[in-house]
Amino acid sequence: MVKGCGDGGAESGDGGAASASPRVEEPPPVPPATASPPAAATGALPVPTDVSPTADSWEAEADDALLTPEENNEPDDEEIEQQEDGELTKKIPKKKPPRVEDTCSKKEHVNVVFIGHVDAGKSTIGGQIMSLTGMVDKRTLEKYEREAREKSRESWYLSWALDTNQEERDKGKTVEVGRAYFETDKKHFTILDAPGHKSFVPNMIGGAAQADLAVLVISARKGEFETGFDRGGQTREHAMLAKTAGVKHLVALVNKMDDPTVNWDEKRYNECRDKIMPYLKKLGFNPAKDLSFLPVSGQTGQGLLERVTEEICPWYRGPSFIQLIDELPSLNRKMDGPFIMPVVDKYKDMGTVLMGKVEAGVTRKGQTLFLMPNRVQVTVDQLWSDDIEVTSIGPGENVKVKLKGIEEEDVSPGFVLCDTAEPITTGRVFDAQVVILEHKSIICAGYSAVMHIHCAAEEVTVKALICLVDKKTGEKSKTRPRFVKQDQVAIMRIECAGVICLEPFKKFAQMGRFTLRDENKTIAIGKVLKVVE
Repeated sequence: MVKGCGDGGAESGDGGAASASPRVEEPPPVPPATASPPAAATGALPVPTDVSPTADSWEAEADDALLTPEENNEPDDEEIEQQEDGELTKKIPKKKPPRVEDTCSKKEHVNVVFIGHVDAGKSTIGGQIMSLTGMVDKRTLEKYEREAREKSRESWYLSWALDTNQEERDKGKTVEVGRAYFETDKKHFTILDAPGHKSFVPNMIGGAAQADLAVLVISARKGEFETGFDRGGQTREHAMLAKTAGVKHLVALVNKMDDPTVNWDEKRYNECRDKIMPYLKKLGFNPAKDLSFLPVSGQTGQGLLERVTEEICPWYRGPSFIQLIDELPSLNRKMDGPFIMPVVDKYKDMGTVLMGKVEAGVTRKGQTLFLMPNRVQVTVDQLWSDDIEVTSIGPGENVKVKLKGIEEEDVSPGFVLCDTAEPITTGRVFDAQVVILEHKSIICAGYSAVMHIHCAAEEVTVKALICLVDKKTGEKSKTRPRFVKQDQVAIMRIECAGVICLEPFKKFAQMGRFTLRDENKTIAIGKVLKVVE
């Protein structure tokens, strides 16, 4: 069993301090009445995806640590575990209880977040996909269409499949992250419909933190593309937040191609693509591997499920959107590590129900877990994966977990459900490498902002600046800087207002990358190097 996600990376370099504290080894909890994990619950063995960093990708050195070797599906009766100090300790052989068939979803789970400027058509495309894949029936859509017509909003009816609350429907603006799902022959997709409005960016970050794949919706309509992309528009910020949230692949949908001002014009499509491409490359997306462009129309559904017909669009002969995301290489999930699930949301329903995406490991009904950072012991009562009740859940699934042993008011978004044998690191002070993206004035010790890390948002203060890092060579400055400004990279010590759950980026990237926001703007992105206290 490999500790963490860095294949021992935590012991070398900066991560050393994080694992220096002595650990008391507890015997692993015996799982109740279910035998070893189901053989490759994701359906297919993971294929290591080729991640080639671009010259300016600040995650370059960490990317290879995210690829784990192929997992063994069946653990042996007696596993031998390598301890940090190099000793081999033999685990006590588990008595195998009689086998009970595990119910869990068999297809690979992919979480897709729709991002982009307000009114680009994110919710409409999401609704259209649900309609085309049969997840919303005709009658419901006809009802939405009638209601929308009564409010003279007939072009919005598809978005109502995802914008379910009244305020969102009245204003035509998504506020909370809408959820829905659809399936293809190979994969199970969860749609996360993120808000585009800049007042709701914190909600959007929560959505992107759960996604594997981001769909950037760009409106091709004359004038709309420009407002979305120029200063103050959300297209740039959303693409950057998706990259920081660890989204592996970006699909840019050039939407509203059927608009009278566009009329499936190739020139307009190329113009939109060529304007945004340099920016996406600068963020570190590689057009050869993790970036795709497609022309579509959300309102008519052309180019989403089926290819666009030749009469309408003779110049584009590539796959449709759903074909494209179905063919993407398998994501490498960490099945064998300790269980980790950051909490996105919670509610009361005959008990405490937590929602979130499983980042690593597997858990089953009846298992005992820790809720960090408070270290409360809880028992799993019921599990749902995309609203279907199951007895075990694995990495990549969007789940609801009903717990015994904790009250709903004692949980906040950003708490983490994890293994009792190997709980997640918690801390208040940590060192991080930070890239300042845009900030008018200088940043020095004492500066405070809001940090978004996985699903948590916490107020933080810069305690000290340690050194500057040269963007091109990666060399660290010998002297301590007095301040940092826009476009610089620095290593700094950051203090949080309270204790939060986090891991060094090398050990587990998903829990170690963050964004800093101030005055409704994203000012910096960073990664945790080591947890100090």
